[in-house]
Amino acid sequence: MQGGINDIAQGRPADAAAANLRAMVRRGRELGLRVAIADVLPWNNGWPNAEPRIRELNASIGEIARDEGVALLPFHDTLEDPHRSGRMRDEWTHADGDHPSVAGYRRLGEVAFRLP
Repeated sequence: MQGGINDIAQGRPADAAAANLRAMVRRGRELGLRVAIADVLPWNNGWPNAEPRIRELNASIGEIARDEGVALLPFHDTLEDPHRSGRMRDEWTHADGDHPSVAGYRRLGEVAFRLP
């Protein structure tokens, strides 16, 4: 599961988004589903204002994964430009600056399929 960026975009607190994600993880596990949680992607159009809240939420998502015993998909670090912190590389983002490009989604899929 992945979530949280719309909460950030709409100005909701990161802790509220994290609580909702934790509830979804728990519900999925109660249903016997194999659950993995992805952290929030870098957001080029939200940079620099959204970056601290994304990092805060991603820290909480990491805690959820550890606490609940589910896999964490490191989507943020997978697409973060090493030369421009908090943003995706140009070739990994769609022209809208919000979503990954085909190449970006390919990278994310490669990470997800490495799960045990």
